[in-house]
Amino acid sequence: MRLSLVPAFFLLLPLAEIAGFILVGQKIGLWPTLLLILATTVLGGVLLRAQGFSMLARLNRATTQGQAPGEELVHGAMIVLAGILLLLPGFITDIIGILMFIPAVREKLWQMFKSRITVVSASRFGGGFQTRSKPGAGGPFRQMDASVIELDEDEYTHTKTDGPDQNPKR
Repeated sequence: MRLSLVPAFFLLLPLAEIAGFILVGQKIGLWPTLLLILATTVLGGVLLRAQGFSMLARLNRATTQGQAPGEELVHGAMIVLAGILLLLPGFITDIIGILMFIPAVREKLWQMFKSRITVVSASRFGGGFQTRSKPGAGGPFRQMDASVIELDEDEYTHTKTDGPDQNPKR
């Protein structure tokens, strides 16, 4: 979405949600409409909790197997966004949120966006960072050298050099 369309989206979405409330309220009545909104809010919380824990388990499994959890992180972000959309009052956000809870829909969104995502992760063993050789690809990682050795003041000594030959003098 282009940056210039974002303000228009945030201005038009509440108007569309209000129109949705009016249309649904005219068809089924006030109390059933309010109960439907409350039910989708509760559903969002339950689904967010259940699928969130499932996503955390998949994320943990991927990292313990030494794989980059890029896809799991994106799916997790979509689950969180879907839960937030269901928690917001409104039928349009509820429909989008329910669709994002469906794994096939999340997979389709991942396929659309994975070519634009580069996965970079810190290595747990051996230091440095790892990155995929091609953005969004499932290929092997290549190691980038980013070693850092941290020393306290008592763990090193400063030596003075003696002229151009750089021989240390203690």
